[in-house]
Amino acid sequence: MMAQGISEFLVRGGPALWVIAVLSVLTLALILWKFWDLARLGAWSRASCDAAVGDWQQNRRQDAIARLARRNGLRARVVRRAMETRLDADMSDAVAREETQRVGKLALMQARRGLRALELIATIAPLIGLLGTVLGMIEAFQALQAAGNRADPAALAGGIWQALLTTAAGMAVAIPAAMALSWFESIVDRVQADLEDLATRIFITVQKGA
Repeated sequence: MMAQGISEFLVRGGPALWVIAVLSVLTLALILWKFWDLARLGAWSRASCDAAVGDWQQNRRQDAIARLARRNGLRARVVRRAMETRLDADMSDAVAREETQRVGKLALMQARRGLRALELIATIAPLIGLLGTVLGMIEAFQALQAAGNRADPAALAGGIWQALLTTAAGMAVAIPAAMALSWFESIVDRVQADLEDLATRIFITVQKGA
């Protein structure tokens, strides 16, 4: 019964509503995948990196690197690489910083993957809904013109509310997509701030100890 109701709803909305339905499934899949991806990358985990930097600042350099040896999170990778470059006698301070920035940029690119797709959905879903509404209104008024004096106002009203379904559906998809995008971007911004803070603490400590 539910499947039949959904099918009738989609048929009333026309092709635009079918496209929006596909976007809704894609949006949900992207949000769930991105949440899992950020969790896998340790986006909410900073404690081990703070402890490692604490060891570094106490001049326990090898202990600091060993603490992060088996960790592959975003912060751990950048912090470990920053420490390794500072211990490399063949690398100048400038080269070490450049290498750390390179690794940091790659980590942030990995953290941001999938966000462009969410942004695109949040942008085009309302436009597709509006397009479906405009096409539906055109069809409704064409039917009204064809009916002439025999036009049924109830039929016209039915055609209009069916056309408006696509606008509502487009907004229903765009709003959660935009909210999820904003939340994920705030997490990535926090990770970027943490990477800059942790790397700076490492380089400042080495400079003071030089």
